[in-house]
Amino acid sequence: MLAAVNLVLASTSPYRRALLERLGLPFRALPPGGREVTPAECPDPARLAARNALGKALSLLGGQRDCLIVGSDQVVCCGGEIFGKPGSEERAVEQLLRLAGREHELLTAVAVVRAPAGAAAPGDDAPGETALAVNQVRLRPLTRAEALAYVRADRPLDCAGAYKSEALGIALLEYLRGDDPTAVVGLPLIALSRLLRRCGLDPLDPGR
Repeated sequence: MLAAVNLVLASTSPYRRALLERLGLPFRALPPGGREVTPAECPDPARLAARNALGKALSLLGGQRDCLIVGSDQVVCCGGEIFGKPGSEERAVEQLLRLAGREHELLTAVAVVRAPAGAAAPGDDAPGETALAVNQVRLRPLTRAEALAYVRADRPLDCAGAYKSEALGIALLEYLRGDDPTAVVGLPLIALSRLLRRCGLDPLDPGR
């Protein structure tokens, strides 16, 4: 069985760190590297989220040994359109106004990659698994002034869909439906727990 201390989170998000802490497993959080796949390169939202989650985990593979690396990624899809990270205040406001009053899907993928005990040879394929959690979300109707006030308060410029449900963004929602509420925040713990158990790391194992 893998030692519990050998767990790495490929993220510096304080929200993802707080979620992973709920499992009671010691871990290190490191910034992922590499470039994220764009909607233009992968127009399927489920595949896009999975590829980026896996890519984040794999980006740390070269510098880690004998551990499990966790990556996660979110995609917002509404009416067949994928909403990425707005990156600017103006684009964040426009995203919110386009989502306001409409139901959309929030897809959150998680990946777990095992880093070998020894150095991986170039071109080696690292064993990895991914899982996807989907939530249906509806934002309430918003005026431009409300959207701008929210963006300036919460600064969701690096969040797909331009809102943070784990912060002030909860006030934007009319409803949220899905099987895993933690997925909305950014790390689906139900799916992650299942993947970790498959890798021999069970948060409920008294012998870990």
